[in-house]
Amino acid sequence: MSKTPPSKPSILRAGERAPAFTLNTTPDQAVSLKDFLGRPVVLAFYPADWSPICSDQMGLYAQVMPAFKKFEAEVLGISVDGIWSHLAFAKDRRLNFPLLADFEPKGAVSRAYGAFEGRTGESARALFVIDRKGVIRWSFLSPDGVNPGADGILAALEKLE
Repeated sequence: MSKTPPSKPSILRAGERAPAFTLNTTPDQAVSLKDFLGRPVVLAFYPADWSPICSDQMGLYAQVMPAFKKFEAEVLGISVDGIWSHLAFAKDRRLNFPLLADFEPKGAVSRAYGAFEGRTGESARALFVIDRKGVIRWSFLSPDGVNPGADGILAALEKLE
């Protein structure tokens, strides 16, 4: 009997309204997508704090933050890791943007964006650029083992102008 390989996540595409969410950044502070209406938002779903590729990816976004800010874009990192892991990871990697804990219920926001990897119980490595009105204008699903970089994000932000 052959097993069907698990299917890859099917992420939301350009033109779809970005699902609303509220997630914690600290034990007593939460961030909602609606807080950023009027500004572009980059959502960077990633599998796990501390993994080598995620460390490189999130570190790259911190380094190119001036380029994101040129477009007035807010960057939000999202994974199913808990708040304490996020806080330690952000401090260690000197991240200059919030990491949101999609922890409980586990992966609920990742699922809403089609970016949950059921096989591993983690967020897929998925990127979304959301316009000032809350509509997804670009999305990209990267293989877990590949850092997607920032070029696609920056090109999508440029097209919003």
